[in-house]
Amino acid sequence: QVQLVESGGGLVAPGGSLSLSCVASGGPTSRYIMAWFRQTPGMQREFVGASTRIGGNVYTTKYADSVKGRFTISRHNAKNTVYLEMNNLKLEDTAVYYCAGTTASNTPLSPEAYTLWGQGTQVTVSS
Repeated sequence: QVQLVESGGGLVAPGGSLSLSCVASGGPTSRYIMAWFRQTPGMQREFVGASTRIGGNVYTTKYADSVKGRFTISRHNAKNTVYLEMNNLKLEDTAVYYCAGTTASNTPLSPEAYTLWGQGTQVTVSS
C-alpha cells in the first residue's frame, strides 16, 4: 500500500515562497498522476496542479488558473518524491495542501478520482 507524507508547510508573508514535498513509501509512484490539492474550512478540496507521465521519463504538468505562473510541480522518481514550489504567495493561497495520486488515464481535476492521499500540510500566508 502506497502512503504519502507531505511536509514543508508553514507561515509566510505575502509575496514570499514555500516549497512542499510529498514523499511516497510502499511502492513506486512514477506511473501515477501525482497532484496537489488544497482545502480551506467549509470549502471543497480544490485542484492546484498535477504531474502526468506522457511516456518514458517525460512528464507534463497542469495547473489551476489561480496558481499558473506562480506554482511549479516537479518530481524526483528516484526519491519517490513530488514537490510543489510556490512563489509570490497570496493571502488566498492559505489552505491545507494535500498530495494525491491516481492511476487514471487522464489528469482528473476532481479529488474523487484520486486514490492516494497524504495527511496534508498547512500553508498560511499572512502579514
